[in-house]
Amino acid sequence: MDFIQYKKDFTHDAHKKGYLEQNIQRCLDYAEVLFAHDIPVIYNATHLSLLIGYKKEFLKKATLYPKRYYRDFEILKKNGSKRLISEPLPSLKEIQIWILRNILYKVPVSPFAKAYKPNVSMLENLRFHKNQPKVFTLDLEDFFPSIGFESVEKEFLELGYSKMVSKLLSKLCIRDGSLPQGAPTSPYLSNLIFKEADGVISDYCIQHKIRYTRYADDLSFSGDFDEKKLLDKVTETVEKLNLRINKNKTKLMTPNVRQTVTGIVVNEKPQVAFHKRNDLRQVMYYINKFGFEEHREYKEIDQKNYLEHLLGKINFVLQINPKDVEFIGYKSTLIDLKKKQDLKTMENELLAI
Repeated sequence: MDFIQYKKDFTHDAHKKGYLEQNIQRCLDYAEVLFAHDIPVIYNATHLSLLIGYKKEFLKKATLYPKRYYRDFEILKKNGSKRLISEPLPSLKEIQIWILRNILYKVPVSPFAKAYKPNVSMLENLRFHKNQPKVFTLDLEDFFPSIGFESVEKEFLELGYSKMVSKLLSKLCIRDGSLPQGAPTSPYLSNLIFKEADGVISDYCIQHKIRYTRYADDLSFSGDFDEKKLLDKVTETVEKLNLRINKNKTKLMTPNVRQTVTGIVVNEKPQVAFHKRNDLRQVMYYINKFGFEEHREYKEIDQKNYLEHLLGKINFVLQINPKDVEFIGYKSTLIDLKKKQDLKTMENELLAI
């Protein structure tokens, strides 16, 4: 439906309900801005509840007592420390996905942002930095936790939503005053909030002939440039968003060393680091020689989804280099094992009936 049809239908219904002309026009002015952004018209909490199919009382409880609607767990980071993941429970997650698909995805992010965009692979982030004189990578410290309620609310306000609706939508995406790591809305919101900073950084890079991309909290630069001046510019820019550069993860890489971007080697062609590929080679060697279950038992691996875990790692290698014949073979082996595993599970279930 276009705005002309919406205006006609809304005016007709509003007249039948006895709305004043002044109020009708105010609603239409509000709706026209939202139509221009191709996002849903939301007048209040009751209206939102009808659009997403959840009662108004549920929305109220989810915003007042967010801890009740999340499951917390920790995952191990590469450096051995732990990262807290706050995953929304299915009901809240469904609401967040609705907000993501119907509102957030309608707003374009910076072309220099390469993560969390539909139909964009990691290769988009890597191809710009292949075979360069310098590769300089920076990491934003505590990226999601540093993005607060006001920054999120500002995004909804700028789209044209009222203060009340913007506050409600923001509270449905926020937990404990910041973006929760694990909510489906957090990644794309971070891209939108960083859009202005992406613009400032990319303008500087274009002026100085520097290649720039950002993959979530990883900023990558390549070319021939003064890294100190660049670091000063980026630091100044991100601090305006209450963000900080993680100095321990700042890396300058020249051609005589392994140049990596988001963990992928980019010296000559994008490639997963040798030691990671070698670890997978070793695992597949043992599986092929002794058998999958025998390997698990010998290595004392009790991870339930270990086969899927290995398949995910091999798929990642193939995502970076789809023509890697060796790893195509490994993938085929694991898929065959998965089919046998699934068949055995089905047989056991039938026997149990």
